[in-house]
Amino acid sequence: MFFDFGIKDFIDILLVAFLLYYTYKLMKVSGSIKVFTGILMLILIWLVVTQILEMKLLGSIFDTLMNVGVIALIVLFQDEIRRFLFTLGSHQRFSALGNFFSGAKKDALKHSDIMPVVMACLSMGKQKVGALIVIEHAIPLDEVVRTGEEIDATLNQRLIENIFFKNSPLHDGAMVISKKRIKAAGCILPVSHDLEIPKDLGLRHRAAMGISQQSDSHAIIVSEETGAISVAYKGQFYLRLNAEELESLLTKEE
Repeated sequence: MFFDFGIKDFIDILLVAFLLYYTYKLMKVSGSIKVFTGILMLILIWLVVTQILEMKLLGSIFDTLMNVGVIALIVLFQDEIRRFLFTLGSHQRFSALGNFFSGAKKDALKHSDIMPVVMACLSMGKQKVGALIVIEHAIPLDEVVRTGEEIDATLNQRLIENIFFKNSPLHDGAMVISKKRIKAAGCILPVSHDLEIPKDLGLRHRAAMGISQQSDSHAIIVSEETGAISVAYKGQFYLRLNAEELESLLTKEE
């Protein structure tokens, strides 16, 4: 049987290895690596009981657990599954194909659209006023918007600065910008539990990383301690940006 091993078997093993590796990365980012290890151990025990030892009674119990467990895993890891599907769908070729069939066109931010945000961040950075601004793209942030106060105002530099002024009741939360308008402020973002985030980055950075891992949005952070401007995008930090770098990152088409 060993010599019947062919190219199809090799591709099969390679795809399973890739799936396990990608699942491991998702679990590591979300802080669920111990759950992932426990699932692997359970699957290993199930294979040993049913395929090697051929225990009928214990095997039937494990079969039932596996059938129910699939539904439980979908509920438990719905955010990770959503992120995986988003990553697949946001690939340049798949995204272009989807836009072709739907007839949708990408509404990219232009220089004039983003400059109020850039100028506000520069001004707040000089004054060391902390801020967290999330710019929505393809994936809607309706759940995040509902956690704050809806504003629905035109993008304006002074309004952004006033919202994040230290005595403002909304300065502690995040601002959400959608369709070139200030949608809401004082919003609560999911906090990333990624252990690879540097210890010197605070809660604003972790919240920005959290929303960037769950959506395709740009999350801009203005540090209250240093005044440095950073961006979290697709699970990656871009630290200590100047005006040109910030504008280029926010208007760059993927």
